[in-house]
Amino acid sequence: MLKQSHIHGHAAVLRVANFDTDQVMPKQFLRGIDKSGLKDGLFYDLRFDESGKPKPEFFLNQAAYASTDILIAGSNYGCGSSREHAVWGMQQYGFKAVIASSFAEIFYSNAMGNGLLLVTLPEDQVQALMQEADDLGAPVAIEIDIEQCHIKSPQHAFTFPMSARHHQMFLEGLDVIGLTLTMKDQINAFAQQHWSKQPWVKDIARKTVDRLQK
Repeated sequence: MLKQSHIHGHAAVLRVANFDTDQVMPKQFLRGIDKSGLKDGLFYDLRFDESGKPKPEFFLNQAAYASTDILIAGSNYGCGSSREHAVWGMQQYGFKAVIASSFAEIFYSNAMGNGLLLVTLPEDQVQALMQEADDLGAPVAIEIDIEQCHIKSPQHAFTFPMSARHHQMFLEGLDVIGLTLTMKDQINAFAQQHWSKQPWVKDIARKTVDRLQK
């Protein structure tokens, strides 16, 4: 993950509640063995018709929304299956953040663990940002100060909550494994204390394998 303290972007509105991960990344794009090619699958059923032609009415297919890299979404965004591909696809397309009043729990964990910022605001504040974008008729400029947990548009300024764990991960560029390794000394100290009290459990798997191979 990259270190992120500020995000400067342009936000557009997806005014749909309970937008699930199959709509974010349809199942036919989950066949690969790596993360490549997921940009093409993002919002596929909204972006393209049955013949694969772009739907002109969808905002991402309109020239005015070419700069979109932040999404202002309806409540419970990312519900449905736990596919991490939904997060990877958004990132490959160029999205830096999603703003909504609530997110599905697994999607939230996947996104924050991969560096896609999810900003949770009260519903009335989300609606205010949506209206601002609608009135503009184009992506609205958004500045997100991750360090101060502050979000600003030309007409509004709000604060948002963020756990200490995720705050550290974004500011220091740590994924979940990296965050765990910052506590390596404490983990080693705990292990040594545990083994000193119960030495018979240390390396028990290796000892068992060695015994069986004799």
